[in-house]
Order: sequence, then C-alpha cells, then structure tokens
Amino acid sequence: MEITWYGLGMFRITERGYPAVIAEPWEADVPLPKVRADIVTTSHILDDPRTKHWKGLRGSPVTLAAPGEYEIGGLFITGVAAFADRKNGAEQGETVLYALNYGAITVAHLGRLGHVPSQSTVEKLGNVNVLLLPVGLPDALTPAMAAEVVNMIEPNIVIPMEYKVERAPFKVARRPLRPFLKEIGGQDVEPRPSFKFNARDLPEETQIVLLRPQGIG
Repeated sequence: MEITWYGLGMFRITERGYPAVIAEPWEADVPLPKVRADIVTTSHILDDPRTKHWKGLRGSPVTLAAPGEYEIGGLFITGVAAFADRKNGAEQGETVLYALNYGAITVAHLGRLGHVPSQSTVEKLGNVNVLLLPVGLPDALTPAMAAEVVNMIEPNIVIPMEYKVERAPFKVARRPLRPFLKEIGGQDVEPRPSFKFNARDLPEETQIVLLRPQGIG
C-alpha cells in the first residue's frame, strides 16, 4: 500500500488490486494534482455527489459524500457521521469520517473532525491500522483532544494532516504541528514523500509517520 499526502486533508491511497482513492480533495481555487482516482471521498456532505466534478483529477471517480456503507471494486468503505466543531455542529455543521477496509489493512480518514467522538462512533470505524488525523484545524481538535482520539482508536500508525505547512499555496488558517507532537510524546521524525508498507510492516505500538506534501514548496 502507498499513501501520499498533497496538503490539507488530501491523500491518495493505492493498493494493488483495489480502486485508487483520493480522500478529501481541495475545494479551494488551487489546481488538483493530475493523478488518477477511481473513488473520491469528501467530508463535506453533498445532496447529490454524482454531480460533483473534481477538475484536474484523471479518470471518472465515484464520489462518496455521506455516511453509509459502500463496496466498490472489492473495497469496503464505511462513512460515519460526526461534527466539524466542538458544539455538536452548531458552528461548522456535520462531517463524515471514512474507514477504508482493504482486508488486512484498514485506513481511517477523519475528515474535519472537530470533537472527541463517542465510543460508538469509534466502534463504527472498526479496527483501524492507519489513522489520518486532523491536528491543526481552527476551533476543532486541540492537541490534547487529538491525542485522546489516538488513544481511543489505538491505530498502528498515525499520519497527521490539516496543519500549517510552509510555502503552501492554500490561503486557509491552520495551526502548527508541533503542539500535537509534544502532546502525544512523538519524537521528531523526518517527513517522507510517501508511506509505503505491507500489513506485516505495521508496528504493535502506535507510531507517528510524517509525510511531506507533494507539489508544495
């Protein structure tokens, strides 16, 4: 499996024999990478995802934009409802968390999660191996709350996202990464261009993996 980060919450997740997934493509006026996608997941709930066009992406991806259970090309995806703020959606509304089940590996993308989820919400995600976690969204998860989410889910790997990146083309406010790393006790690690791994490579104890956003800087 290979996971590539493009900044903010956007990732490309590929595994041999499965559809290529783009999670959380940018909504801003920044061109999307010209990469192939068979499935797009977005945390923004859409009335009719079939009408959504992702300019720049190659292929004709199916867009998932609501809670539910999906099966596409042998990939099982669960969308779980949550809130994008700490006030039950009163300020930022709802968001969708996605668990992508590849059989031996489950990757969870927590979208714009703004609160510590309930235990029942966490259970709907299943046994998560790789957690893509927003740690820098304004008025959302604080470093302590993000660390609590990690402790609830107990993934093998945590990949932080949605934090401030130098020279990024996005005109959006994000908080820095370091307070989260300090809170969770993570050591400084060198960012990678992508994360390539097999199920047998996953550590027993939770580890932080930092990715270098591709196409930035």
